[in-house]
Amino acid sequence: MNMTDQQINSSANTSPAQTENIKRVFDKQKSNALILRTSTADNRIAKIKKLRDAVLARREAIYKACYDDFRKPETEVDLTEIFPVKLEANHAIQHLRKWMKPVNVMPTKATFGTRSHIRYEPMGVNLIISPWNYPVNLTLCPLVSAIAAGNTVMIKPSEMTPHTSAFLRELIEDLFDENEIALFEGDATVSQQLLDLPFNHIFFTGSPAVGKIVMAAAAKHLSKVTLELGGKSPTIIDQSANIKQAAKTMAFTKYTNNGQTCIAPDYVYVHHAVQHDFVAAVKQEINRAYGQTPDVQQASPDYARIINNNHFNRIKGLADDAIAHGAQLDAGGITQDDGENFISPTVLSNIDKTSKIMQEEIFGPLLPILVFDDINEVIDHINSNEKPLALYIFTKDQELAQKVLNETSSGDACINTGLIHYLHANLPFGGVNHSGIGKSHGIYGFRAFSHERSVVRNLFAPTLLLAPPYNKFVKWLAKSVVKYMS
Repeated sequence: MNMTDQQINSSANTSPAQTENIKRVFDKQKSNALILRTSTADNRIAKIKKLRDAVLARREAIYKACYDDFRKPETEVDLTEIFPVKLEANHAIQHLRKWMKPVNVMPTKATFGTRSHIRYEPMGVNLIISPWNYPVNLTLCPLVSAIAAGNTVMIKPSEMTPHTSAFLRELIEDLFDENEIALFEGDATVSQQLLDLPFNHIFFTGSPAVGKIVMAAAAKHLSKVTLELGGKSPTIIDQSANIKQAAKTMAFTKYTNNGQTCIAPDYVYVHHAVQHDFVAAVKQEINRAYGQTPDVQQASPDYARIINNNHFNRIKGLADDAIAHGAQLDAGGITQDDGENFISPTVLSNIDKTSKIMQEEIFGPLLPILVFDDINEVIDHINSNEKPLALYIFTKDQELAQKVLNETSSGDACINTGLIHYLHANLPFGGVNHSGIGKSHGIYGFRAFSHERSVVRNLFAPTLLLAPPYNKFVKWLAKSVVKYMS
């Protein structure tokens, strides 16, 4: 989430020179996009390799930038920033030739006598607006897909991670000419200037609220959009689940990146029979991973920080409101805002569903726990809210898992695991409705930045037999087509 509604709608402090420069680069990319339409797989693969190798060669600079922005641990940078980019790049390099081949399509009865295929063509000039929570990953993975599809790209990273955005600008400027790929730093006014342009495709990652604004801006030019948003991703843990495994997964998926992950579990429904065991197991995992006391946790090199003071106050406010509504503080709750933006790994139970923590996406290290007896109550609660980006189920009861999948909707789902679906290059990743539009990763990312063009070639199709004048024979033939063709 790198823009607010007010910010993105503001055109204050817009520099005419800046606006002119953005327009100049857009025009250069628009001309170059016509040339790139004929680029070969070898051309595109060479660019992806160049990007991948540069990222790997500059790992130390990435570590420093991410640490300077929000004290992100080096290992988390490896696993959640650098590795996904390498994975996306290698997968595209391996499969791109196959993806680019035309796909032959069998004729139907109505199109007998034709030969058809689908061509994957570049969309043209694309805009990638990336967020702050995974600034390298969520900028460069979509870029790999855009390059694979043969496009030009303009990039707007978040101003909330200025050190990483500066690194990305230097990286892009070193590797690519601006008529192909260009990156623009700045605040939300820069995003607005970019959104005013008639891009062929916009790829946005951020909050649902800003996603609506991006979609409205795209509608002015009928630009295609891919929106990777978020929402309140639920977790269900029933009495048959492996509690130790579920607790370890929840602690890892919730507190990695200090909870600032769009597919982190937002709240957990635990069967009453295993509630106490689960809470105890989560607390044990927190202590094992980050330390047993607040001081040790705060000094831990493995625990990131909240991105800024505004988000710190927002998340602290959610915890305070939950406790004011009767929530029980089972773990954590320690905060420090004197430049630290530290919130300890926190577990809350006895949650009032009317409290703010159950109305807003948390995007921080707070884990609300609710208790259930009847799985139908959980399903009803999930369905009463917007469709989430992810859904996690922990159970040994396959019928229960299938029931939840059948009776709910989410962008993606995991059974007895979490987060790992994001790294599965053969699966589409993305939300549904409020949590996103369109899919990414692997061939699905390639298709997101491509136009699927249908081509029909006539061989001996009798179509012209149905042309005017509509004499008795044509009328009889038309009625026969309606009756027998399908």
